[in-house]
Formats: sequence, C-alpha cells, structure tokens
Amino acid sequence: MRSVLTATCLLLALWGVLLCARQADGGGGAEVREARGLAESRGTARPRPEPGAEPAEAVQPKAKKKKTPQEVEAAKARKAAEKEAKAKRQKMPKPTKKPKLPSKKPKASKKPKAAKKAKAATTATPNTRAPTASATDATTRHFPTVRPMWEEPEEPDLVRRIPGGDKSELSTLEPMASIPEEPTEVPFVIPWYEEYDYDDLAKKKQEQEEEQARRLKAEKAEKAERQRKLWEAEEEERLKMAAQLPEPKQCPPLGLESHRVEDDQLLASSQSQLGFAVHRGRLNMQASANQEDFYGGAWCAEPEETNSWLEVDARREVEFSGVITQGRNSEQHDDFVSSYFVAFSNDSRDWSVLHDGYAEWLFYGNVDRDTPVLNQFSWPVVARYMRILPQSWNGSLCLRAEILACQLPDSHRSEDQVQSSDELDFRHHNYKDMRQMMKVINEECPDITRIYNVGKSSQGLKMYAMEISDNPGEHETGEPEFRYTAGLHGNEVLGRELLLLLMQFLCKEYKGGNSRVRRLVDGVRIHLVPSLNPDAYELAFEAGSEMGNWVLGHWTAEGYDLFQNFPDLNSILWGAEDRGWVPRFVPNHHIPTPENFLNGSMAVETKAIISWMERTPFVLGANLQGGHKLVTYPFDTQRPQISMSDGRRWKDSDEMNEETWARVQRQKEGALRETPDEVMFRWLAMSYAHSHLTMTEVQRGSCHGDDVTGGQGIANGAGWKPVVGSMNDFSYLHTNCLEISIFLGCDKFPHESELPLEWENNREALLSFIEQVHRGIKGVVRDTEGNALGNATISVEGIRHDVIAAPGGDYWRLLNPGEYRVTAKADGYTSQTRLCVVGYDAGATSCSFTLAKSNWDRIKQILALNGNRPIRVVAKAATPTAPGATAASTLSPEERHAAAQRAERLRRLRILRLRRLRLEKQRAGLRTPPPTTAATTAATTSTTRKPQTTTSWYDSWFPVDNLSTENPFDSIIFDSGPTEDYPFHFTID
Repeated sequence: MRSVLTATCLLLALWGVLLCARQADGGGGAEVREARGLAESRGTARPRPEPGAEPAEAVQPKAKKKKTPQEVEAAKARKAAEKEAKAKRQKMPKPTKKPKLPSKKPKASKKPKAAKKAKAATTATPNTRAPTASATDATTRHFPTVRPMWEEPEEPDLVRRIPGGDKSELSTLEPMASIPEEPTEVPFVIPWYEEYDYDDLAKKKQEQEEEQARRLKAEKAEKAERQRKLWEAEEEERLKMAAQLPEPKQCPPLGLESHRVEDDQLLASSQSQLGFAVHRGRLNMQASANQEDFYGGAWCAEPEETNSWLEVDARREVEFSGVITQGRNSEQHDDFVSSYFVAFSNDSRDWSVLHDGYAEWLFYGNVDRDTPVLNQFSWPVVARYMRILPQSWNGSLCLRAEILACQLPDSHRSEDQVQSSDELDFRHHNYKDMRQMMKVINEECPDITRIYNVGKSSQGLKMYAMEISDNPGEHETGEPEFRYTAGLHGNEVLGRELLLLLMQFLCKEYKGGNSRVRRLVDGVRIHLVPSLNPDAYELAFEAGSEMGNWVLGHWTAEGYDLFQNFPDLNSILWGAEDRGWVPRFVPNHHIPTPENFLNGSMAVETKAIISWMERTPFVLGANLQGGHKLVTYPFDTQRPQISMSDGRRWKDSDEMNEETWARVQRQKEGALRETPDEVMFRWLAMSYAHSHLTMTEVQRGSCHGDDVTGGQGIANGAGWKPVVGSMNDFSYLHTNCLEISIFLGCDKFPHESELPLEWENNREALLSFIEQVHRGIKGVVRDTEGNALGNATISVEGIRHDVIAAPGGDYWRLLNPGEYRVTAKADGYTSQTRLCVVGYDAGATSCSFTLAKSNWDRIKQILALNGNRPIRVVAKAATPTAPGATAASTLSPEERHAAAQRAERLRRLRILRLRRLRLEKQRAGLRTPPPTTAATTAATTSTTRKPQTTTSWYDSWFPVDNLSTENPFDSIIFDSGPTEDYPFHFTID
C-alpha cells in the first residue's frame, strides 16, 4: 500500500510540473496538455527539470531516419526485456485491487498516410545524456535523477493540433515505442502503472489466510461451545427426567415358585394336555420322570391357538414391577418363550398393554430353557390382574414364570406382610457376613457359645459350627448332643439363614431369661452348622434370589452331591441279615466303614463330616434342605427285592430263621423300607412337621407332584425318592444319631423379604425338635467299683438296633412311651437286663446299669484247650435249707440279681428250644405230642435234631435244670470270618 501511495504522489507532482510548463508556453499549451495526458496514460514520463531551468521548446518531428543495426539490436533487447518482465508479472500473484489509471486511454483514429512520414520535431538536447541502460534495467523500478537539460521524446501516437489550422483536423500518429537517437543509450521508461511489491502481496495474502484460519477456528470453537452448552442442557434435562423417573422399583416375588399364589389364582388361554396345565407354569417347576404324564415341567399352550396368554390374579391391587421367565424343564425338548407383551387389568375384562411411550413394550425372554431372565418395568403398574402375552417362542409355547410385585399399604395385613416380633437380622449372609454374624453372637453371649471348625471345603473355606451350651467346649455326663446342619446343597439357602436366626434367638432369649430356652441350653449341647458346602453357596449367592436355576450351586466345587456321598452301609447290613449273620457275626449298629470306600471317590467335605460324627456322641439331628415341603426319615435306600428262587433256596437250605423269612416275604411285596426304629422316626418327623405352621396344609398340595405325605407332612425317604449312600442312613447305621431330612419349602432361594415369614413358620418346629432329644431313656453304665464303662452296648428287646455308651459311660436311647426290657453289655463283664418304663412326662427316664466282672477269659482258655468244642456243664447238688428259711434271705443283692437273670435265661431257652423242635417235626412230617418234661425234651432233641451249618443264638445241648450264669456262646471262637464269604459289592451313584 505504501508503494501505491508513493507512486500516486509522484504522478501528481509530475502532472503539476507539466501544467506549469504548458501555461508558460502560450499557444501550444492545449496541445501539450493533451499530449501530456496521453503520454501519462501510456505510462511514459519525462525527465524532471531542475528548479530554475526553463522548459525547452517543442520541436517539430523530423523525418524518419533509417535505423542502424545497433539501434535495432537495442530495440529487440528492450522488447525481450519487456516480455520477460511481463511474463514475470503474470506469474506473480495478482493484486487484490487494481490501481486506477491516471486517465482514460483515448481511442486512436485512423492515421493519415502523410503522418507516417512525418517526424516530430525534438528540442535541442544538451550533451549530457543518461548512461546507457541494459535490457534488464528497463524493468527495474526506480526514479530518474533530475538533470538540468532534458528532452522529451516524441511519441508518434500522440494527437496534436496544428497551430493555426482547423480544430477538426487532427493528426493521428501510429503508436510505437520511442527510440533514442543514439543507439548506445536506452532512455529510462516508467511503466504506465506502478508495479506492486509482490513480497508484500504474498505476506499480505498469508496474513489474510492466517486471519481467515483464525476466524474459522474461532467459528469452530464458538460452534463447539454452543454444542457443549446444548449437550449440558440436554444432560440437565435428562437428569431432571431421571430424578422424576427413578430406577425400577425393587419388589419381592408374588409367590408363584413358593406356592403362596395358589392354583386358583392362575388362568391360561389353553393347555396342550393335562400334564401341562396352568398351575405347572411356576418358576423352577420340575417335571417327573415320565414327562408326558400329569406332571410336566411347564405350562404349554395349544399349538393351534393364535392368541395365548397366562394370567395371574393377585387378589388385590399391587404394584407390578417385573417378570421372570423360564423355559420348560425337560431333557428331550428345548421349549421356551423368546418375546412377549405384558397387559394389566383391574376387572379381568378390559386390558391395557404396557406402553413405553412410543409403542407397545416388547420384552425379550429366554434363549435357553433353564436360565431365568428378568425384565423390570421402568415404573410400577398398579393393578390386580396381569397377563403375559407370548409373541415368539422356540419349539412349543411353554413357559414358567414368577411375578415381582410390591404390596400396597393397607389396613388389613396379609400373610405376606408378617412382621416378626423377634429383633433379628433378616437378610442373606454370604461367607464373610456369616462369619461376622457368628463372631458377633459369640461376643454377645460368650458364656454359652463357642465357634469351632468342622473341616475345610475343597477350596479352603472353613465349615464353621457354633456350640450352644451352659458349658461350651466340654461334653458333660448325662447331657445329650444335638445337631442341626444346613447347606449340604449350596443353593438351598433357607436352612442356612434359619440356623443363623436360631443362634441369635437362643442368645437373646437366654440373656432375657426365657425359661424354655434356658432349659434347652442347660440340658442339651446344641451344635449348629449353617453351611456344609460353602463353595457352592457363594456361587448361588452371586446369582441372587430367583435368578439361579434349580441346579446352580447344588454340587460341590468337585461335583459331588454331599447328601448322597456317604458310604453305603445298607448293603452290608442287609446282606448279613439274609445269611443270618446278624448280630452274631455282623453287628446291627456301628457298622464299620469299608476301607475301599474311604480311599475311593469321596468329597473332602464328606470326610470332614464323618470325622465330626465319630468324635461327637450325637443322639439326634436333622439336616435342613429345600425345594420341597416335607420331612423324610430313613431308610433312604430301597432294599432290592429277592427273587422267588432265592427265597426257596434260603428256605430249603434251612439257613434262614422264621423272622428273616417273614422279612423276605414282605420284601417281595416291596414294603421293606423301614428301619427297626420306624415308629420312633415317624414320631420325630411328625414332631417337626406338625409344629410347622404350613407344612401339613393339604390344600396347598405338593411342590412338583402328588402329595406323598397323605396330609401328614412326613414320608419315608426310600418310598419317596430313593437314594444310595445318604447322610441319614449312614448316621443311623454308623453312629447312635437318629437323623432326619427337613425340606423347608418349594423355593430353594427365597427372597430376603420372605425371611421373617419363614422364621415364624419354623421357629416353634426348630425348638420342639430339639426337645425330642430327651424322649426315651438315659443312664450311665458302671462297674461294681463305680468306674464308667465306655462303649458298653445297650440293647432294647424287640428293636434290632443297639446303641453304645459314650466314653464317659453315659448313653441315650430314644424311645416312645412304653415298657422296655433293656440290656447292657460290656466286654469282660456280665450283662445286665432291666425293665425301663418310658412315660408321657417331659424328660427321659433314668435307667442306669452296674455290671459285674465275669470269668469269660478263663472259660475261653479252657475251650481253647479242648479244641473250642462245647463242654457240658454238670449240675450242682442242691444244698438243703432249714425249714422256713428262704434262699433269697442268704443271698446278697448281686447274687439275687444274677439268680433272676439265670431264671429269665432258662425261660427263654425252654421256649425257643420247644419252638425249634416243633419246626423240625413239621419239616420231617412227624406228628408227636408235645414234650412234658425236660428229660423227654432233651431225649427227643437228641434223636430228631439234624446237623445244621448255621445255628441260632442258643444250642440244644444246654442243660435245662441248672445252668451257670455265664453265656457259653461268648466263649466260642470262630476260626473263619463269615463276613468274608459274602461278596459285598458297593455301587456309588
């Protein structure tokens, strides 16, 4: 810009100088001005005269001279320089704005021929000339130096007026470049426009581009700021909307799985067949073995139906908040609903489908048949009826569901709104929370509680147990041991929480002075184990309530079912019974565990439980499970039936007594599942089931099929679901403990809100079952010196199952009210029998024994000297007594007791010997009158008795009249082990 202003100022100054010169010239001023204007319009300029010098007079054009070769060469060089400069200017960036020309170029007229030959006159020039310039200097922009003498070259294209002539006569000259007269000098020519400084133009353009870039950047930043503010406004609006619409409401299940929703509250559009009715559409409903019978694993609609639905009646207005769906329980079919609508109504006639604001809300369901899928509503819907409208499905249209709903506040309290009066911690506890809870209880009641470890799981988690007693950590003589266990299956969590609640309850009530709780704690040593399978529970707890399927967390981390992982002792006992080896060669109690089984497939948790059972003399126990609602008792294993050929073989070979034969006959009918303590087990099971608030409600029905309990809430395990190697059977045959299984409800993992209701249903039953440990007889077995006889055997007449005393000599035998003949035996001591009466009053009847030492060791030595052959005992001569004196008056109490035992033994021997004689005569086809005297009986026995391979517990060679107080059968040493002859085979399921 500065260069343009400078050029403009110079042009104006030059124009002023020319005007002054024309005014001083006189008549030719107009022509000179005109010529000056044309010259300026062409861009030519004259040398500026020095101050004080007079302008030279205009000279007439001279005749055109012939150009010399030097002039032609100079003109060519000049033209080449101009072309080069022009080309360079074209390559340079164009100016943003063209400079305005000083004047408009006049249009040249047609030149006359005479003017072509005329040559403009030039003024006399001084000898001083400008230095010769090269062709490249002509384009260089500079200003000429002022000379005192200068001449203006005549330009042929200027239009001059002829002085004195007509004004209309104009001479048009042909435009051409002026050629200096001397060929050696090139006049300096200023272009008709001022050249631009292209460096400044490039810099200016760069500045403009930078300015434009800054402007664009500023516009982008401004746009980004506007977008950010818009986003912030939208986020504020969204947060405001989120504040108005909170997270989906968390509601508990309505009760389809737990059967609180009854069958008449469910309705469906149709059913495919009878076994797939609407009442089968409950979450986790299990099918029976025959999936085509009346107990299918889901609700299935008619295949030809177009609009299918499943309806739930809540019987009152509730807030529906979600749906959990599941496919059909089947091993052959893969049926499930993949999408569905949900509709609501208050009168079951007008229905409205749930809308999300744009369209009807389509929920996506299952992708397999077992995994539950939860769909929650953004806002709860208040209604009484709800329908599930399936839209697409895989296979057949089959569905199992659970509805989530919150109860509305109401003045009438329903059973789902039970508030327990006990201030306990009603929530689910994982492993860490369970350990913390037990620690808090121990710190609150340190005088009556103790925490110890039963063992460790396969993943290293400890199986904690809490002992509650007036003297924890020590077995007190005469105080029975009781146990509650839970968590054999990790996903059956209700038993776990009930035991934690029972710990809290016993601690608080004992401190509060509850007399019933104080009697329990002071009179029983209670052991509570809430989790025997902690690894599996953590897996089920992670899935959460209602979201774990039927088998998630059922087995241990190694894949074992703990309840069925114990040694099978039933086969050992039943095989020995069939051969008549019980109780002579195989005991009917405390059957040892096979070594090959202990070295086989057994879970780590199972080994820890067995070791815990063996070191603690438990009397009564129960394991808490889930998935059903009933109480089961042993045997859990179903005894295999014996074929008729096997029965005839045993009968013909005369190796089976009458009692065993009768049992075999019952076994053929499939009814032999009971234990010798069948009556006692039924009482124990009923004591819990009938104390439970809802277990005997027949109208609720069973969880998955028919009610096998007959309305009593109890069932024999083998008659219901037979399993091999159960914990109950092992506990009964290997220890003194009578154990049952308590199935607490249809829902294995109930919602946290249901725990107060479940505690109220089970609290009385839990306490009542503990009190049954005092039912029967108890006592202590000692010798004559008062020393405790540990491991003494206690037998009850009529019950083929014995118990043994604890190391302290104390024992407990659970019996129902009645009279029982009880016998105590110990190695090296004379057995003792007592008549014990069990009444209906609370508490066990005391029945202790004092055993005298015997000389059986000496008798065994004598038998060994005679080759272990029977020795006939010679009758002793009777000692005469004074008249009127009695033998009893001269005997001590011990002798009188021994005499009574002898008399009883003689009576039983006579009865059994006569029975055997009668059987032998029937087999031989002989009919003889019954013997009248002991001598004839002995003679008949000696003549008719056949040799037998297996004898009864007595022998016929015993004398009748006099018999010593010792039992000669105890002195018999059997060389061969009869248990080794029977090939026992154990199979583990």
